[in-house]
Amino acid sequence: MNKTRFGCRALMCLLLVAVTSVAGARELKLGLIVPGSHAWSKAAETFGEDLEKQSDGEYSVAVFPAGQLGSEAQMLQQLQTGALDMAFMTAAEVANRVPDMGALFAPYLAENVMEADQLLNGATAQALLEELPRKAGVVGLGYGVAGMRLMLTAFPAEDVQAINDHKIRITPFPPVQDFYRLLGAVSTPMPVTDVYDALANGQVDGVDADLELVWKLRLYERAKTVLRSNHMMFPVLGLISARTWSQLDQDDRDLIRTLTRTRLAELAPYYQKSQAETQAEIEAKNVKVIEVGPDFFGDKLDQWEELWMKKTPVLGELRGEAAEL
Repeated sequence: MNKTRFGCRALMCLLLVAVTSVAGARELKLGLIVPGSHAWSKAAETFGEDLEKQSDGEYSVAVFPAGQLGSEAQMLQQLQTGALDMAFMTAAEVANRVPDMGALFAPYLAENVMEADQLLNGATAQALLEELPRKAGVVGLGYGVAGMRLMLTAFPAEDVQAINDHKIRITPFPPVQDFYRLLGAVSTPMPVTDVYDALANGQVDGVDADLELVWKLRLYERAKTVLRSNHMMFPVLGLISARTWSQLDQDDRDLIRTLTRTRLAELAPYYQKSQAETQAEIEAKNVKVIEVGPDFFGDKLDQWEELWMKKTPVLGELRGEAAEL
């Protein structure tokens, strides 16, 4: 009888521990604006798997891609209030709160995604992360990249003058707004998920994007030309709410930061390998791809540089680091 009672009590204790463990597991919500098939979303999913495994189930991650939780501006507000725990978000949105971060989008700062990755891991870009808690209410865990930016147009674009007066969908923040204003384009912000229909109905005539978005969102179906300009890098930031961060002990902070950086670091070699394959797939759809470089833009790049050198000294620091790559 005593052995039976002891066995029952032991079983009850084990069940109590199991229930407590499940009840104590914390789910972190992570939002993205890009579709679920995008490399950023895949990185977020793998990060979640890593965290659940390495925390022994203490944490899990629910990933919400394709703007399910709203625009990036809305998600940033949710991060600030603690309603959202994490996001893999374009540095563009954060640059609206941290203006110096706009220097990361200088035209031809990096020649390719591997150079972009090196710059983002350099002293100047890393120092920008330190400004985020105070200015944006978030903690920057690390950077990753998307493919280099290009222009897809629904009109022939043999030279830069052809862009004048055309409506180009952009991510609305100062560096890109200034770039397209200098080109004479009509900058038209809208969620990336709306671009396909907007191209179809003439709401926009083109889009500032990268090859992955052109392919994954089938934007090539509404295009006549892809200008493979590689004119800007486009960083992604791994962010966590400062409120969520304050609730974590140091070991958990170190784990989340390390795992985030690991998965974001894998994006650069992924894009380096995939861009040629994606371009071939787009060309197979009878879309004209034109390779252009800085000369295509004439003096517009010098005008942008002069404007932004006055706005932030960070640009000069980044140019210096880029020259040493």
